[in-house]
Amino acid sequence: MRDEMKFLGAALGGALLAVVIVFAAADRGLLPGGQGSGNIRAYLLSHPELVAEMTEKLQKQEEAADEAKAAAAMKKIGMAPFFDTKVAFVTGPASAKKSVVEFYDYNCPYCRASLPAVEKFYQQHKNDTRFSFIEFPIKGPDSIVAAKVALAARLQPDKYLALHFLLMNETDPVNEAMIYADAQKAGLNMAKLKVDMDNPALDDQIAEAKKLAKRADIDGTPTFIINGVMHPGAVDEELLNSLAAG
Repeated sequence: MRDEMKFLGAALGGALLAVVIVFAAADRGLLPGGQGSGNIRAYLLSHPELVAEMTEKLQKQEEAADEAKAAAAMKKIGMAPFFDTKVAFVTGPASAKKSVVEFYDYNCPYCRASLPAVEKFYQQHKNDTRFSFIEFPIKGPDSIVAAKVALAARLQPDKYLALHFLLMNETDPVNEAMIYADAQKAGLNMAKLKVDMDNPALDDQIAEAKKLAKRADIDGTPTFIINGVMHPGAVDEELLNSLAAG
């Protein structure tokens, strides 16, 4: 998920910048009625809620700009690349009218927070929705190992989602021992898995997923694309159902 504190900081910074601009305009006599910075300062100090209102407005403007940018990217790319089995584990009927794509990292806390909603939605809609699960390891070496094990597990496709949900349900940061323990719990053939792990094609798959993310201007996890509309950030059951119904 995009760093929420960074986003908030940017919004607050934008609001403070707006205040600075107001003062500068007042000093230059550019405000209606020739109000000076002293009067503006006094007014803002007596109405501090204006900064919050400015922050909210700037945040909404930034969100609208991000949504427009994402929509333009999606229109340009189309949905087919997100269901390319070279980068995604794809399941569900090809003729489904609804679709859910998720970019995730097994060490992403927001991905983990979204798991109950995602898993429940999958179980309820696996027969009427097309799902695409895309490994997007961006949180360090252990995330890359987890992604490679998951990619190797796709060669045992009936076990992949069991492993995916086990890894995503971990509360501690994943490490190699934990990853292989979950693979065993998921019923994977461990000898085959370890052989498949050595396939250099796995690195290519991760690289292709990152290229696709860059094309779509995706830089955080989780990022969902639901019925062709991008949604960065965590989801709960209510939000996911709402997005899927739209």
